[in-house]
Amino acid sequence: MKVLVTGGAGFIGSHTVDQLVARGHEVTVLDNLDPQVHGDSANMPANLDGHVTAGRIDCIRGDVRDQDAVARALRGVEVVVHLAAAVGVGQSMYAPSYYTDVNVAGQGRVLEEMARDPKGYKRLVVASSMSIYGEGAYRCAAHGLVAPPPRPEAQLARSRWELVCPSCERMLEPSLTGEDKPLQATSIYAITKRTQEDLALCFGRAYRIPTLALRFFNVYGSRQALSNPYTGVAAIFLSRLKNGKAPLVFEDGKQSRDFIHVSDVAKAVVRSVEDRNEAWEACNVCTGKPVTVAQVAIALAERLGLALDPMLVSRYRAGDIRHCVGDPARACEILGFQATTNFQAGLDELIAWSERQRAVDRVEASFGELERQGLVR
Repeated sequence: MKVLVTGGAGFIGSHTVDQLVARGHEVTVLDNLDPQVHGDSANMPANLDGHVTAGRIDCIRGDVRDQDAVARALRGVEVVVHLAAAVGVGQSMYAPSYYTDVNVAGQGRVLEEMARDPKGYKRLVVASSMSIYGEGAYRCAAHGLVAPPPRPEAQLARSRWELVCPSCERMLEPSLTGEDKPLQATSIYAITKRTQEDLALCFGRAYRIPTLALRFFNVYGSRQALSNPYTGVAAIFLSRLKNGKAPLVFEDGKQSRDFIHVSDVAKAVVRSVEDRNEAWEACNVCTGKPVTVAQVAIALAERLGLALDPMLVSRYRAGDIRHCVGDPARACEILGFQATTNFQAGLDELIAWSERQRAVDRVEASFGELERQGLVR
């Protein structure tokens, strides 16, 4: 099939393009090569350029908000994979206009152009995010599964990080977060991703275009920007360590996430492209296995042979959550997808790739900006 991948030169996008081409698909890449992600003098990644000569990829440098660029990119396309987005929870809180413009208006532009000839499209796949859940699911010994509200400011100010049951105030145990868990977006970024998901599913149902919104959990691996302080935590920590600095960890470092390797995420996207079922669903793309933030920092330092323990700042960021680990059952049922890269092997792949990269540490500058905005407390 001919597939458009917006954001196809990016972290997840370029891995997706590689897998699509390997499976015989023709791919159009639309990417604006955002300097924050790709650097100031960015060109299309070498892996994409290498495929161009074989006629498998058409690379277009352009913005999803540009009607002409989107119209050109959609010519002859049968499947749309919309990955292009402004990414970064913290930055979104002081740049809401930019995030809503790129993520919401940008997707609106793509959908509007698709609506000019909707019968030509076989599938629509859109990148959603685990951030739309807010806190993950929890279990209370007395009340079973609960979806607690965000932690109160008064509790966080006393460095009491764990959640308690809203009914009985017992300590809660984290549970796997399924797609039916109530959504509680706690950042501008999360709100834009929830809106993207709603837009895609609404549009797909109306035009009978099978549509999947993939809720990516914490993606890590090669090609993740090492100089972007608003990218994934594994890349941020690695950038610090490669510059001889200890990773900065909020709260006590025991907050847990679901880390999934980018090769598995790309595989889930490809499965979604090739799926033949008529479905209009949101699916977690995750492993179902918890890893704490401190464990990520420690494991990276050990693999690099550095005696640099994470620096626990004992402070918190507005909108941060404590635990969120995904339930992978629906993606397995609908797509036959299961993550296969274990966390340790995934870190080894990231580190091996990073040896050929230059990492500019901008974490302290981004931390300072969050402080100036009153978002670190």
